[in-house]
Amino acid sequence: MESLTIIKVGGKIVEEFESLEQLLTDFSQLKGLKMLVHGGGRSATKFAAQLGIETQMVNGKRITDKAMLDIVTMVYGGLVNKNIVAQLQARNINALGLTGADMGSIRSHKRPVKEFDYGFVGDVEQVDGEKISALLNLGILPVFAPLTFDKSGQILNTNADTVAGELAKELAKFFDVTLIFCFEKKGVLTDINDENSVIKQISSDKFEQLKAESVIQDGMIPKLENAFDAIRAGVKQVIITKADAIGKNEGTTIIA
Repeated sequence: MESLTIIKVGGKIVEEFESLEQLLTDFSQLKGLKMLVHGGGRSATKFAAQLGIETQMVNGKRITDKAMLDIVTMVYGGLVNKNIVAQLQARNINALGLTGADMGSIRSHKRPVKEFDYGFVGDVEQVDGEKISALLNLGILPVFAPLTFDKSGQILNTNADTVAGELAKELAKFFDVTLIFCFEKKGVLTDINDENSVIKQISSDKFEQLKAESVIQDGMIPKLENAFDAIRAGVKQVIITKADAIGKNEGTTIIA
């Protein structure tokens, strides 16, 4: 099977010119087939504030009412996505910006209301791996914004880590997939204040132990749960690393 690298990047990396420039330069030099999934939450929060729309968060997750849905659709699907695509084209990479609604590539359902009503937030139901793999085989590099759609045609805000994980799981049927989550730290750390305390490998048993000891907590827990889901579904490897270390075999590797 041909190899495919899926990079998920978010935070200030995609929203600050210099860090995005560096990331896309490194990304363009990766060998083999590749694709990019991006976030853009800080930009969405900034534009919402400029328009007088309050950002509401619960447990680190954005509540997406109708006004916020309009913001994230414009920012993720437009501003951030097309900026990345243009930068990749300038590096002679034939990039195509997509949301899950394009080609019907990622379909979701609206998250059911339990403790909280997250509004127009989608949980992924189906990824069309055949269409996406056809694009890759044509030499087209997909750049996915974290927006999906439901069968009634409603756009839904969807966690970018989840989008990357679901793409990786489906595309593992067609390629040897490596999924890389990029963020501001060098990897998963034993001490959040010590950049060099990177945990090189985490198995599922080790993950449970580190959670119990509160070494791993907050937003890192769902990130790692996504990673283990991907490994169990046939993804070859999952790496969590700093954005400037992609392709350098650094960071934390998730193992079965």
